[in-house]
Amino acid sequence: QVQLVESGGGLVQAGGSLRLSCAASGRNFSRYGMGWFRQAPGKEREFVASINWSGEIRPYAVSVKDRFTISRDNAKNTVYLQMNSLKADDTAVYYCAATQSSGYATRHFQYDYWGQGTQVTVSS
Repeated sequence: QVQLVESGGGLVQAGGSLRLSCAASGRNFSRYGMGWFRQAPGKEREFVASINWSGEIRPYAVSVKDRFTISRDNAKNTVYLQMNSLKADDTAVYYCAATQSSGYATRHFQYDYWGQGTQVTVSS
């Protein structure tokens, strides 16, 4: 069993930056693939980024590529999402997720555990 707690969300102006963190409790964090998803009001949950167990494979959604960076620190049981050049369209609740597969995953149904989400609001 893995519990995930996100933090770092907030209100930021367009063009600004935020860093989200996701702290995982439980054993064998380094064996899990991790991901970030987001959901805006009235929209479906969408994939943002994923990272495999070693951090070597990191696919991104086209909409965030070159602006967002996912990383992980297995010693701290934490995964991060650095978000730069934020746009109003990035406004959403951001969710951290873990998959028992050690690889990466881009579909929400591939994930076994979810955090409660953290709100990111970008003002234009």
